[in-house]
Formats: sequence, C-alpha cells, structure tokens
Amino acid sequence: MQQLVEQIDFKTEKYKDAYSRINAIVIEGEQEAHDNYIQLAELLPESLDDLIRLSKMESRHKKGFEACGRNLQVTPDMQFAQEFFSGLHQNFQTAAAAGKVVTCLLIQALIIECFAIAAYNIYIPVADDFARKITEGVVKEEYSHLNFGEVWLKEHFAESKAELEAANRQNLPLVWKMLNKVADDASILGMEKEALVEDFMIQYGEALSNIGFTTRDIMRLSAYGLVPV
Repeated sequence: MQQLVEQIDFKTEKYKDAYSRINAIVIEGEQEAHDNYIQLAELLPESLDDLIRLSKMESRHKKGFEACGRNLQVTPDMQFAQEFFSGLHQNFQTAAAAGKVVTCLLIQALIIECFAIAAYNIYIPVADDFARKITEGVVKEEYSHLNFGEVWLKEHFAESKAELEAANRQNLPLVWKMLNKVADDASILGMEKEALVEDFMIQYGEALSNIGFTTRDIMRLSAYGLVPV
C-alpha cells in the first residue's frame, strides 16, 4: 500500500479535480451530521448533553477536512456534495418532522456513520501525510457516534424493529447510488469501490448485529442495498 501512495501525485490537476468532490463530500457529511445531532437532541431531550457533544465533535471534524483541502490548494465543490447527500438529507428531515426518532437514528447514527467510517478506513492508506493524520483522528471519534445509535436502538429494539426495517428498505439503496456516483473520483484517489462497499457492509452489518438483528435478518436487510433507486 505504501508503494501505491508513492505512485500517487497529489499535485496533478486530475487528482485535485477528483479531490474537490471527495473533500466536499466529507465536509458536507460532517455538516449534515452536526445538524442531524442537533435535531436529534430536540427529539431526545434526555440525551441532550451526549448529542450536543457529538454535534460539536462533527464541527471539529469539518474544520479538519477543510484544512485538508487548503493543504492541497483545492476548493471543495460544495454544490456537488449537497446534491450527493440530498436523498438522505430529505429522508432525515421528513422523519424528524414526523418525530420518527428510530428512522433518524438509522440514517445518521448507522448509515451515515458507517459510510464515513468505511470511506475513512479506505482513504487513510492512500492519503497525503497531512490528511492521513487528520483522518486517523476523526475515524477514532466516529466509532463513538456509531456507538450512541447502537446503544439507544439496542435498548429500544423490540419496539423499534419494524421501523428500522422500513427505514433500512428506504435508505440503504441510496448508499449504493451514492457509492456509484463517487466511484470514479474515489478510484483516482486510490480508493476502490469494491473495498468501500465491503467495508461499509462490514460496519453496517456489525451495527445491526449489535442492536439485536440475527445473521439471517442482516443478510435480508443488506440485500435491500442492491435494489435500484
């Protein structure tokens, strides 16, 4: 992998062009997460302190990734990133307006966090030195965000199961659409789509298992990711 990093020229226009979109996605992803945790704090006032702490963490992550872009003299394509997240964003807003805490937690604390962790895990070995240090710090903290959603959903599993399955059916196909949309740019950065998919499914499957789903359930739920949207 070190040899692959040595082959990557972080200064080429091709790399910078792809990075402008990938960098924007991680910046927007952290902003979405910040905003989502603020909204979740309103829906779960008993967890207010934890959720505000998580939202502040996401703001720090966003600043770190903005610094990664500046380090490579790249301007992130934020319009692309906002469109990239628009499906999950709309579904979260719709669920929040309806008071559907379980759906909101599935979207933010499971899908978005697993997506982020998978992307960071695959990116770290091929990142420039500055971005690697930033991303290694971020990914350690992302697991605590995933853990919050897992713990809450595990404690409320029986009454949440049906809504979790419905939310999974609605939102998991969007992840495949997102991965396909970013596959070419990710490849230029040394991140292969198959590795991203594999890491995401591992993270997501483990999260579903920790909540209380059986292996058979997880295989069935995961299959919804293959349904076209």
